[in-house]
Amino acid sequence: MVEARDEWMVGRVLRASTRGFAFGTQSNRVDNKHDFGAFVSVPIANENAIRVIGLIYAVEIKDDLLVNELVMADAVNDNILRDQRENRMVPMEISVLNVGSVYEDGSTYHSLPPRPPMSLSAVELCSRDVVIAFTQRQDFFTLVLNAAEVPSDDLLAAAIRYAAWQHERQEDRYAFLVRCGRAVARLLSHDLKRLEHVLALIRP
Repeated sequence: MVEARDEWMVGRVLRASTRGFAFGTQSNRVDNKHDFGAFVSVPIANENAIRVIGLIYAVEIKDDLLVNELVMADAVNDNILRDQRENRMVPMEISVLNVGSVYEDGSTYHSLPPRPPMSLSAVELCSRDVVIAFTQRQDFFTLVLNAAEVPSDDLLAAAIRYAAWQHERQEDRYAFLVRCGRAVARLLSHDLKRLEHVLALIRP
């Protein structure tokens, strides 16, 4: 597995279970590393050789007392808005659905992890190589589609699109989308309306 790098850190774990976890960061640090459908990883409790792989499914910017006051004001000075967005440490909470794990030797498993991560563990964006290796098989699709607590169809489509863009060549992206579309068709053959929705979201 590719070694973790500081610039890939996206936050720290707030709370966790084997189903998923939430992590926090500052709103002024948010960028495309925190996108809906992005693949992130974090070590499981008391085990650095195993990292949980998860998909970001919700991003929430928390308010504070000053935000509440500004919302009620008739007019807000642009400098105050800029200071609020760029300098104040407004907390952001990101929720993640666990979809598998990756071991130190690079082997991947599409199942819930044996243990959740510990609080304050560093959460990192998965590297291109990890995403491509993890999505060689589509077994984790079932975990996403059966997750009642998330917008499962949209999340799966976003994750497929995210993974497709990790492939550098256009023909590889297209081949990947076709494989994923066929896997989704097998899983949702009993629900044509839902299948049509997901395929429309990933159609190149």
